[in-house]
Amino acid sequence: MTFDRVANNIERYMDLLSARQKLVASNIANIDTPGYKTRDVDFHLEFLNQLGNGPSQTKDTATVVEPDLPSRNDGNNVSLDRETRMVAENGLRFQMASLMARGQFKTLRTAIQEGKGG
Repeated sequence: MTFDRVANNIERYMDLLSARQKLVASNIANIDTPGYKTRDVDFHLEFLNQLGNGPSQTKDTATVVEPDLPSRNDGNNVSLDRETRMVAENGLRFQMASLMARGQFKTLRTAIQEGKGG
């Protein structure tokens, strides 16, 4: 797998993480909005779409309404516990992707330095 391909895949993954972070922030902001439904990103489907292996290949990240979350009496189904967990999970995923990107750049830098020396 080429450096460009790996870097592009990491970039796409981080874009999805960014989209999810925005949705989580929106969910939290609407925690008291009657009738508001929790939204999220279908990571697997969206990543396949962005790689060109999914059913459609659009630039926009599709959001889904989380169907199985219990609603309160006002119809809102945002759970602060769930959203807090999503923030933590997203942070860990972002750290992992950042480490992978750093590793790719380190490998490229090493290859360039060895190429200059030979």
